[in-house]
This record gives sequence, C-alpha cells and structure tokens, in this order.
Amino acid sequence: MAALAVTEIPVNGGLPNLAGAAVAATALGDTAPVGPGRFLAVVNGDTVSHTVTVVTPGTVSGLAIPDATLTVAAGKSGLLPLAPVFRGTSGRAAITYDEVTEVTVAVLELGA
Repeated sequence: MAALAVTEIPVNGGLPNLAGAAVAATALGDTAPVGPGRFLAVVNGDTVSHTVTVVTPGTVSGLAIPDATLTVAAGKSGLLPLAPVFRGTSGRAAITYDEVTEVTVAVLELGA
C-alpha cells in the first residue's frame, strides 16, 4: 500500500497542480489521511468503469458500518470525502480498487 500525500487547494485564488498531485493507483491499495475538507480524487482514464472502496472500520451498536464505494465511469473523474469515520488503526483510510489500469488518485484538502 502506498501512503498518499495531501495536496492543498487554495480557496483564496490560484490554481493547484492537480495533474502533478495525481499518482497511479496501487494494485494492493493505498492509504490516505482523513479529516474535514479532505477528499480522494479519482481519475479513470480507462475504457471501462472502475470502483474504489474506502474501508469503514467502525461499528454502531455492534453492527459494521458499510464501506464507502465510488464507481467512476470510463473517462470520468470522481470525489469521495475522506471523513474521520474512515480512520483505521494506522490513523489513515484504507483504499482499494477493483482494477488500477489507467486510474490515478490524489488526496485534496480545501485550504484557507
């Protein structure tokens, strides 16, 4: 698993280098920091759709909370909030992919 770094998106002007922040999705999965204002950006450059899963390790009244999934159509992009509910024992979210062909990802954080 690769540990994804955070790229800050300035809200007071300027443009972030999103293409420079994106990295290839890792076949064994990735981890990402969680918190308010953080998102996982997924770009699917493949000719088929792909599904990204973020593990939800917690329970409510002894029942498992379902994992979050995002299906990104071919040639499209998607965003998934990285809320604190996804924080695992490592302090980071665990992310897996159904396939990583032509899939790039980035962790974005809304700046000040």
